[in-house]
Amino acid sequence: MAIEFHLDVFTGPLDLLLHLIAKHKLNINDIEITKLLEQYLLYIAQAKEQDLELAGEFLEMAARLVYIKTVSLLPKQEEAEREKRELQGALIEYALCQQAARKLRECFVGDDVFVRKPMELPKVQQTYGLTHDPSMLTKALAQIGRIQPDKQKLSEKITDTVTQEQVVSVSSKIVHVLRLLFDGRDVAVASLYEGLHDRSARVATFLAVLELTRFGRIRLNEDNTMLTLCAKRRGTA
Repeated sequence: MAIEFHLDVFTGPLDLLLHLIAKHKLNINDIEITKLLEQYLLYIAQAKEQDLELAGEFLEMAARLVYIKTVSLLPKQEEAEREKRELQGALIEYALCQQAARKLRECFVGDDVFVRKPMELPKVQQTYGLTHDPSMLTKALAQIGRIQPDKQKLSEKITDTVTQEQVVSVSSKIVHVLRLLFDGRDVAVASLYEGLHDRSARVATFLAVLELTRFGRIRLNEDNTMLTLCAKRRGTA
């Protein structure tokens, strides 16, 4: 019968190393790299036999442990000691973070929220309990009817406003401007709008000036206050 391994799941290589150190009672302040490497490689081999996918950081840590063991065999072991101290420091820091996480987990109360019991609200009277004189009710009803607008009159007012508005064409204003300039006199731009209170007429006049200027029939002076009929157009409307 084949031997089966039941492996714990670790969040990262440091978590695995702390587990191995605690399991084999190693001194975290003076780690036996050879023994730690042996147990670490054994875990990776067991994981491969169980077809478990290991993250690249686990393999990277294995290479780091092999490197520390290799340089420790050299005559000058300063590099090995430095790498070993860095690993020990990372493990101690990770262990402290785990302790802090456990304390925070113990303090966590989850969804336990302590509040007072709900207060009972007074029952609301469902019926109107006040009494009024009938004449007051009649007067209030009359006031409501007086406030409502007369829909027929409102409709007539809107219709009259729409039908009374006149639409002035741009072409009519073009003819009007050309007639003012026909005798060759300059005309003030402001005089074109004198007496024009209808918005449609004012807009048509403005567009007429733009059209005549664009086609070269008239020209404006430098400050755009005077209109002049172009010389080649004089004598024609």
